[in-house]
Formats: sequence, structure tokens, C-alpha cells
Amino acid sequence: MSHRILLIEDDTRLAAMVAEYLGAAGYRVTPAGTGEAGLAIQARESFDAVVLDLMLPGIDGLEVCKQLRARSDVPVLMLTARGDAADRVLGLELGADDYLPKPFEPRELLARLRAILRRGRLPRGDVLRFGRLEVDRAAREARIDGEARTMTSYQFALLTTLAENAGRVLSREQLMDQVKGAELEAFDRSIDVHVSRIRQAIEDDPKQPRRIITVRGAGYVFAKAQE
Repeated sequence: MSHRILLIEDDTRLAAMVAEYLGAAGYRVTPAGTGEAGLAIQARESFDAVVLDLMLPGIDGLEVCKQLRARSDVPVLMLTARGDAADRVLGLELGADDYLPKPFEPRELLARLRAILRRGRLPRGDVLRFGRLEVDRAAREARIDGEARTMTSYQFALLTTLAENAGRVLSREQLMDQVKGAELEAFDRSIDVHVSRIRQAIEDDPKQPRRIITVRGAGYVFAKAQE
């Protein structure tokens, strides 16, 4: 069965090009020209991923992303024409799984889309347990004392990668390669943003983390011994 993609983009020519390209690759694309329209469609239909433009008429892509994330864990790929890295960081903080600057090559969009969809098909296996923390790969859920913690599909995949390599220091480049599954143009700080969000979800004190430890100049390590 082909994946269903919600494309929220006000540039009709670009939307038509993207829909045609993704359609030729086997995806079913539903377009929406405004953030309001996209949210309304997503509320009544099920999608495998959302491709979301940052600059939209009415409510912008950041607000759309925020509202999407409040009610769904559907993967979000954000498109941005803005050059300011702060906008991209904010999008990631609001829950976007990845971003792609405009102008872009359609094949890179397809590659990034395939990557975030792959992250939604993690292999089944035993629950990884670290003290009060459980990383349930089958349910795609992280729990503290049995209570599920909210995070995006990208963040769960990143947490799983760290947990599966507990005690081993992983660089940002290694994490991006393992989580994305492909060597794509990377934005190093995106890893830091996602790790920060994961810490907020699973650490008792995100400012003094005991589970995901920063190794200065090297990357991150997931602590084997936990409470």
C-alpha cells in the first residue's frame, strides 16, 4: 500500500511539481494551500507524513507544526525559504522531524521523506530497560515508571539508537547517519535540539541529565547504569 502524504504548500506550481514527482514514486499526495486547510484535512484523514511549508498565508508553518504535534506523532518534513538557522531550530523544537531549504532538488525531498518514513518502521524486539526508563521498540514508545512520554518519531529513533549503543560515545555525524539511514545534508545543531527535547521527556532534571550525557567535543553517550 502506498504512503499517504499531506502537502501543505501555498505555491501552486511547486505543489503541483512535488505532487507529480512523489506520485511517480508511488506516493499518494493530498495538497492544501493554507495552514488552516491542512490542519482541517489532517484532522479527518490519516497520513503517513506531512510536508509543510514554513511561510504560509494565515497561520504560518511553525504554528501548524505546533498544532499538528499537539494531536499527532505524524512525521513532519518542513520546507523553508528562510536563511536564518534560528527558524529551522525553532521548527525542530516545535516537533518537526527534519527540514529542507528551498530551492531543493525533488530527489532530495524524496530521499528525506523516505528517511523519516523509515524511522516509523523500527524493527520489533524486546523492550530496552534502564532503571525507570523503558524504550519499547515494538510500540515505538518511551516510558518512565510505565507512563508514556511524548516525542516525535525522529526523537524516538534517536533515543533508540543511543539506548541500543549504551555506554558508547556517538558523534553527531554517527547519530545522523544511523537515524536517517542515508548521508544527507546535515544540520549539526538539529541533533542538539532533538537531544534537548528527549531530555525534557525522560530526564528528572533536563539541566543535569543522567541518562543522555554530553561528551564535550565528541558527542553523546547513553548511560548504562541508571536509577
